[in-house]
Amino acid sequence: MIGMKLDLEGLPIAGVSRGGLETCLEVKRWSLAFDLGRCQRSTVGCARILFTHTHMDHMGAVALHLARRALLGLDPPTYIVPAVNRAAFEALLEAWRELDGSDLPCRVLSVDAGESLPLGKGLVARVFASDHRAPCLGYHIFSQREKLDPRYHEASSEELARLRRSGQVITHRVRTSELAFCGDTRFDVIKTERHLRQARRLILECTFLDERVSVERAREMGHVHLDEIAAHAELFREVGALLLTHVSARYGPAEARELVHRKLPPWLAQRTQVFLPD
Repeated sequence: MIGMKLDLEGLPIAGVSRGGLETCLEVKRWSLAFDLGRCQRSTVGCARILFTHTHMDHMGAVALHLARRALLGLDPPTYIVPAVNRAAFEALLEAWRELDGSDLPCRVLSVDAGESLPLGKGLVARVFASDHRAPCLGYHIFSQREKLDPRYHEASSEELARLRRSGQVITHRVRTSELAFCGDTRFDVIKTERHLRQARRLILECTFLDERVSVERAREMGHVHLDEIAAHAELFREVGALLLTHVSARYGPAEARELVHRKLPPWLAQRTQVFLPD
C-alpha cells in the first residue's frame, strides 16, 4: 500500500489507512502518530504513538518501530494504550524482547475515556470512547495558552507586573481544538461526543461508501458508512475540515472521491478529503 501526505487545514498529515489492512497517521509537527499498523521510514521519527485499539491493522508494527528507533540511537518511544489493554500490550513487548534478544526500550502509558493527556508543546489530548466492536478510544487534541483576563486589557505593563508580583491571577487558560481522531467507530460517536462536532479538524473513519455493504452491516462490524454521514450532514456544520480514513479496499481512490462528493451536500463535500493516494 502506498502512503500519502496531505494538508488538512494547514496541518500536514502523512501515513496509510485502509480498512482491515493498515492504519498509521503521522503528525510530524507534533512528533506523534495515531496507531501503528505500518512502520514507514517517516514513522520511525514519531516519538509518541497514540493507540486507539489493539486490532492488528492498527498495532501490528510495534516491534518494527521499537527496533528501528533503537537501531538509529533515538530515544525510547512513548506508547499510549487503552487502560484495558495495558497488561496484554506489555506482555506482547516482553515476548518481542525475548524473541529479538534485545531490550527494545519504551515507555508505556495507559489512558481511559474522560482523561486529559499532556503532550507537551502546549498541547493536551482529551480522551473519549469510540464505539467499535472492540474497546476503542479517540483523541481530541487541543492547544492551550494563557490569555489576559478582559478586566486587565486597559492596564499598563507596569500595573500588570505589579499585579503578578502580588500574586494576583490575571490570565485564564484557553483551549483551542486542533485535531480529533476517532479511531475505528460506529457513527454514534458523532452524536454522543459534542466536542467532535466542533473540531477544527476531524479525522473520521468511513469504511464503506455504497450499497456493496449496507449501513446495517457496517454497524454490525463497528464501522461508519458514508450514507450515515450524508443523512446527518447537519452535525458537521461547525467542523472545520473533515478527513475520511480507513476506506475499504473495495474502493479505488477515484471511485471513493466521486462517491463522497456525490453523496455529501456541496458545503460539506468542499471541506472533506479522502485519505487515499491517487
